Amino acid sequence: MLKNQIDPIDIRILSELTYDAEIPFVKLAEKLNVSNTLVHQRVKKMKENGIIKKATYQVDPYLLGYQTTAYTQIRLSNNILHIEIELQLAEIDEIVECVNISGPYAIQVKILAKNNRHLRDIIYDRILKISGVEDTNSTFSFETAFSRGVPVTKILSSED
Repeated sequence: MLKNQIDPIDIRILSELTYDAEIPFVKLAEKLNVSNTLVHQRVKKMKENGIIKKATYQVDPYLLGYQTTAYTQIRLSNNILHIEIELQLAEIDEIVECVNISGPYAIQVKILAKNNRHLRDIIYDRILKISGVEDTNSTFSFETAFSRGVPVTKILSSED
């Protein structure tokens, strides 16, 4: 289905935008040897189709005072509660990512905390007090070796 929505020009545009979301469309058009209007139309189409969600700045949490990063798995008393619990987890600002996972834990969240005490407070005073949360298991991240987006240049070459 995705292959019917995007073509090689779209992939080139996406590749450039995922590398530098601030690149002016005029400069992008010159770089790709296409018209500025085409870039605008293609980006608009990809936004409307949900392929491009939004352009954001990537900030360094450590430099903003968040010295502890943890991935916390959450076991639920009943997995049918996951949507309700996810909505409550979304209210905790320090949780920056929430995913459903397989295994004994149904949810995993990424937490940015000022320090270990702050993390403890988030887990004990916020997460574990949510009705339906049975227990948690946390893994600390020492550092992020790398982080990247979707490999857009390989989209059309995939067999799926």
